[in-house]
Amino acid sequence: MADYHAPLRDMRFLLNEVFNVQEVWKQLPALAERVDTETAEAILEEAAKVAARTLAPLNRNADEEGCRWQDGSVTTPAGFREAYNIYAQGGWVGVGGDPEYGGMGMPKVISAQVEEMVNAASLSFGLYPMLTAGSCLAIHAHASEELKTRYLPNLYAGVWAGSMCLTEPHAGTDLGIIRTRAEPLGDGRYAVTGTKIFITAGEHDLSENIIHLVLAKLPDAPAGSKGISLFLVPKFMVNEGGHLGERNSLVCGSIEHKMGIHGSSTCVMNFDGAIGYLVGAPNKGLAAMFTMMNYERLGVGIQGLAAGERSYQNAVDYARERLQSRAATGVVAPDKVADPLIVHPDVRRMLLTMKALNEGGRAFSTYVALQLDIAKFSPDEQARSRAESMVALLTPVAKAFLTDLGLETCVHGQQIFGGHGYIREWGQEQLVRDVRITQIYEGTNGIQALDLMGRKVVGSGGSLYRILADEVYAYVSSLDEGMSEFATPLRQAMENLDALTEWVITQAKTSPNEIGAASVEYLHVFGYTVYAYLWARMVQAAQGESDAHVAKRATARFFYTRLLPRIHSLTATVKAGSDVLYGLEAAQF
Repeated sequence: MADYHAPLRDMRFLLNEVFNVQEVWKQLPALAERVDTETAEAILEEAAKVAARTLAPLNRNADEEGCRWQDGSVTTPAGFREAYNIYAQGGWVGVGGDPEYGGMGMPKVISAQVEEMVNAASLSFGLYPMLTAGSCLAIHAHASEELKTRYLPNLYAGVWAGSMCLTEPHAGTDLGIIRTRAEPLGDGRYAVTGTKIFITAGEHDLSENIIHLVLAKLPDAPAGSKGISLFLVPKFMVNEGGHLGERNSLVCGSIEHKMGIHGSSTCVMNFDGAIGYLVGAPNKGLAAMFTMMNYERLGVGIQGLAAGERSYQNAVDYARERLQSRAATGVVAPDKVADPLIVHPDVRRMLLTMKALNEGGRAFSTYVALQLDIAKFSPDEQARSRAESMVALLTPVAKAFLTDLGLETCVHGQQIFGGHGYIREWGQEQLVRDVRITQIYEGTNGIQALDLMGRKVVGSGGSLYRILADEVYAYVSSLDEGMSEFATPLRQAMENLDALTEWVITQAKTSPNEIGAASVEYLHVFGYTVYAYLWARMVQAAQGESDAHVAKRATARFFYTRLLPRIHSLTATVKAGSDVLYGLEAAQF
């Protein structure tokens, strides 16, 4: 596998030239005090070094070795503990954490870039700090001051790690039917009992303690999802002075043997009267979890983008070096026995598809991260409300579209290697296996599509959608004639999405199945259209004659002419309706 080099130039271009984050931060006083362009640049530079020098070299060996479980303990692959110590000591676990409790306090628009680098270097490794960061978000937003003071500093410092325990053997997405119970002990503590599965980083040897956030039901809880509460359950009890005490009544029963992400421990966790503390109000556990879900689901989308970026870097290096046949237009490398792969049209098609989807995805993840920052830090109530609406609308797209395209990109990268792409030592097949999980966990992509179509679009009567649509139309109207090459097809794509949105809303009034039948393809039409908007913004910012700007404009043309037209077949599929899905009885499948 080729060395990993963080795409710092493209990240700087997005932050400084496309989104002008310095000006945004001036409108967010809490952030303006912590970060400026120079600080952001220094953070990204250092993160790039950690990713390339410390994490990336571990990726293949971690895949080969995997995690090992014995008698309830999990050993991570060789090098992970040392790398984790370097990562934690650098403050990277708490890069977005509240400085009041020892975090670095960086905005999501910066930590999103760090996440991409870490996950591109090693997706398996990146899951450990990601779960800790997610746990911190929920604790910070909903826990008592006592719990925050006791747990957040060591979590931000990476001395302790976090996990989220949601899923149970009989309950996947349907959390309303979970069976884990929490019995009050009368002193503010609860005894938590139950089994959770698919728990990422539920047990490992990277930190001295693991803080589990566990969904459970109180004895008097109402049925369904309205009866779920959230509990903080430490692996080792923490006394008043912050020191570790006795082992809690919980254990890792086993780890899963998975298709990919072998360096990440995926655990079955058994809680047997384990002591826990209520986080937030009783029966409001899902609301507490969803505080972090917008961040976590964007984070999973970034994992898809990261795997695609790593695959692209490998593939483009290989295509420049691998000699295979002659160019259709004549000999390109007369001193060689054949021309490099990169001269061939189909190889260029795959490379440009990867490049266009990666750079569009990076723009999209940065855009969503910026909305999260505005929603969290803006002193303007109207700006906060608008950003919150945008986050609600775009989060399922960020999770599902980025990971769907991440798999496509990784498969293209594997294909460019030909037979070598199927061989383990080249690394491309590992990326295909690793990225596949991103379409499944943190809510499957089908569920994300249902969320977008059912709750966010149809459920709001289209009002959430109109916020984004109005922004895009206003942008198109602001463009001059020099941008017509992109403005015209962008307007047409938006008009298509407008019409498709109205069609589904109308059909859903009389056909309940229409939402589910339309949802996945609708999300993809939505995603390609949003990418077109962001590609237009990138073109507008890339008007210079540097290699980077020229390449950006050329890649935009490829996206607009070869990828954006996908919306037309997807639109036709949606409008085929739901009846054809029910042409067979269950026994006829």
